[in-house]
Amino acid sequence: MTTTTAPAIDQPTFIITEEIHVDASIETTFESLLAHLGRLNETPDGKPLAMILEARPGGRWYRDLGGDNGHLWGFVQSIKRPALLEIWGPLFLSTATTSNLIYRLSEAGGGTVISFKHTLVGPVPDEFRQNMEPGWEAIHARVKKQAEGNNE
Repeated sequence: MTTTTAPAIDQPTFIITEEIHVDASIETTFESLLAHLGRLNETPDGKPLAMILEARPGGRWYRDLGGDNGHLWGFVQSIKRPALLEIWGPLFLSTATTSNLIYRLSEAGGGTVISFKHTLVGPVPDEFRQNMEPGWEAIHARVKKQAEGNNE
């Protein structure tokens, strides 16, 4: 995983990238990605994190606290099954920060490569910077494990 910090018009830009190689079909990998960003989401230490991902253009990605309570993390900006998922929104940070997540999937060597990029613009507290990479890596490891376990 690579992290880059660069100035952007008086606000920091924080970018995380990762390339994940999955020994499964692109369709299986994409479905695993949707599941682990949504209903199967967990914290890095394995605790369930009740997330809903409405996998359609304009669909919401939010933390469901029950009883019509929760936190909006973002909106599906683009989805092209099984090759692209793009989400835009504040994610888990304040509204002063905006995020863009891009997952591009491609077939490679009998499996799938997921190219991930998370771009944040705005103030990002150090405690979030330190925890973001391990958080994304944990989600991506679960995506890979499930997809490879479902391998045809």
